[in-house]
Amino acid sequence: MQTSVIDRPVAGPPPVSRSRAARLPWLLAGGWLAHLLLRLWMFRYHAGPVANPDEIGYLLAARWLAGGPGGDYSGSTFYQAGYPLLLAPIYWLSTDPVTVYRLVSGLGAVASASAFPLAYLLLRRLALGRRAALVLAFVAGLAPSLLVFSGLALVDAVLPTLVLGWLIALHDLVTRRGVVPGVVAGLLSGLAMAMHMRGAILFGVFVVGVLGVLVSRRVSPRAGLWALGAAAVAGGAGMLVNARLKAALYPSGTKDLSGLALERMTSLEGQARSLAGAAGQIWYLVTATWGVAGIGIVAALVVLVRRGGSPYRVMAGVSLALTLGIAYASSAALPDEHRVGNYAYGRYLACVAVAWTLVGLAALLRSRRRAALAGASASAGLLALSGGLAAWYAGDRLTRYHYIAFDFPETAFLSGVRDRFDPVGASIAALVLLAAITAAALVRAKGLSRQKGPIGKRAAGALVLAFALAVPNVAFAADLAPKSAPAGGNDGLPRLTHGRVGLDTRVKWNIWVHLIHRVHWTAVERVRPAEGPLPEGLCTVVAAPEAGAPPAGWKVTAQGQGWVTWTAC
Repeated sequence: MQTSVIDRPVAGPPPVSRSRAARLPWLLAGGWLAHLLLRLWMFRYHAGPVANPDEIGYLLAARWLAGGPGGDYSGSTFYQAGYPLLLAPIYWLSTDPVTVYRLVSGLGAVASASAFPLAYLLLRRLALGRRAALVLAFVAGLAPSLLVFSGLALVDAVLPTLVLGWLIALHDLVTRRGVVPGVVAGLLSGLAMAMHMRGAILFGVFVVGVLGVLVSRRVSPRAGLWALGAAAVAGGAGMLVNARLKAALYPSGTKDLSGLALERMTSLEGQARSLAGAAGQIWYLVTATWGVAGIGIVAALVVLVRRGGSPYRVMAGVSLALTLGIAYASSAALPDEHRVGNYAYGRYLACVAVAWTLVGLAALLRSRRRAALAGASASAGLLALSGGLAAWYAGDRLTRYHYIAFDFPETAFLSGVRDRFDPVGASIAALVLLAAITAAALVRAKGLSRQKGPIGKRAAGALVLAFALAVPNVAFAADLAPKSAPAGGNDGLPRLTHGRVGLDTRVKWNIWVHLIHRVHWTAVERVRPAEGPLPEGLCTVVAAPEAGAPPAGWKVTAQGQGWVTWTAC
C-alpha cells in the first residue's frame, strides 16, 4: 500500500486558461442545480413527517424558536436547537403544517445538493485535477447517504454537508492558510455540537486536534487560538439555546441517553454491546458505499501510521477519530428497543459516508494497480470483519427483533429483500460492486483523452471510475424515488381546527406526537380526565377510549382507533 496513500507527492495541475477557469463556477452552479432538482423531484409527494418522533421533535423546536406555540415532549429524546434554528424562519412564512413541511423538505434538498461543490473542493485538496474532481464529486453527490434523508425534517439532511465544509476548513487551517479557515471550522464545530450528539464528538475531536497542531507548531498560535475561540463562542451559544429549549419543551425531563452511555461504558457487558454496535455501524458504512468508504478508511490508516508532518496525516487522524467516536458513543447511548437496527445501523455514520467515499475515490485514482487491489482487498476484509463481529454478538436477535425498513434502505436495495434483514446478501452485493468499481479504477483509459501526460489520463480514468460509481448510485436513486402519488384518504387521526386542545396522557404516542405538529395554533396541553375536572377554557380534548363518558358540558364529536374527541365549544 506504499504507493496508494493519498499524500504521495504529485505534480500540480497544469496552467488553466482563463476561459476554462471562467467556466468552473457555472459548472458547479449547474451541477448544484441538477442535484437540487433531483431531490425536489424525489420528495415531491412528501407532505408530512414519517420518521417520528424525530421529525416532529425538530419541527416542534423550530416552531417554538420562531415564536410559535410549543408543546410537552417530555420523556422523549432531546432534539437539540442547532438544526431547528435553521428551520425557524420557515414558520415566519407559514404556520400551515403541510406548507411548512414542504418548505423544510426543500431546505434539506438545498443543503444536500450543496455537498456537490464542497465535494469538489475536498477532492481538489486531495490533489485531483479540476475535471477529475468535478466528475467524481458530481457522482458522489448521488450517494445514498445524501439522498435518503435530504427531503426529511431530520438533522441528517444537513450534517453530511456540514462535515464536508468542516473538513475543508480544518484542512486549510492545518495547511497554514490563515485565520479565516480556523474560525469557520470552529463555528461549524459549535453549530454541530448544538445539533446532535454526533456534533459533540466532532467538537471534541476539533478541540483536541487544534490543540495537537498548536503544540506541534503546525499552525500559528494566532490561527489556533482564533479557531478555539470561535468554537467556544458558538458552542457556548448553542448550550444556552439548548438549555432554554429543554426547559420549555421537556418540562418533565428527557430520555437519559447520557446516563445509559455512561452505564454501558463502565461495565464489561456494556462495553461489549457498544463495541459490537460500533462494528455494525462500520459494516453498514462500508456496505452502503459499495465498499468505497472502506478504501478511504484503509488509505487513512496507511497515512496515519506513517511518520512525518504531512497535513494529510493530521486529517486522517481527525477523520478516523470522528468516525470511530461517533460509532462507539452512539452505540453506547442507543437504547435496546428490540430493533434489528440496534445492532447494525447506518444513520449515525451517514454524516461521514460521503467524505470517506471521496477519500476512497481519490486513493483509487491515484494508486498504482497493486496498491488499488490491496486497498480494495483491505476494504473487503474490513466489511467482513466488522459485519462478522456485529452478527456474532447479535446472534438470533437479527431475526427475532423488529425489522424497520426505514433503518435499512441501502442494504434492502443491495439484497433485494424488503421484509427482513439480509446481511449476507447485502455484503455479497456490495463486494461485487466493490470489485467492479476497483476494476474501473484499474483501467488506464488509453485513447479516451486527447491530452497527453498524466493529467489527461487521470481525467479520463476519472470518467471511467465515475461511471462505475454512477451505476449503483443512480440505480439506488431510482429505487428510492416514489413510483406514484400515495393514496389519499383518512389517516385515522383527529381533525382539529381551532381552540385550546387538551390531550389525555393515556393516548398512545403515535397519536399525540402527530397532534403536537398538526395543532399549530396553540400548545397541546396534557390532561388527566380520570383524576379531576378539566382545565377551564379548553375547547377540545383528545381522550383515550377507556376514559368513558365525557364530563357534563362536553360531548363526543369523533372517535377512532385509540382516541375519542370531546368538545365543549
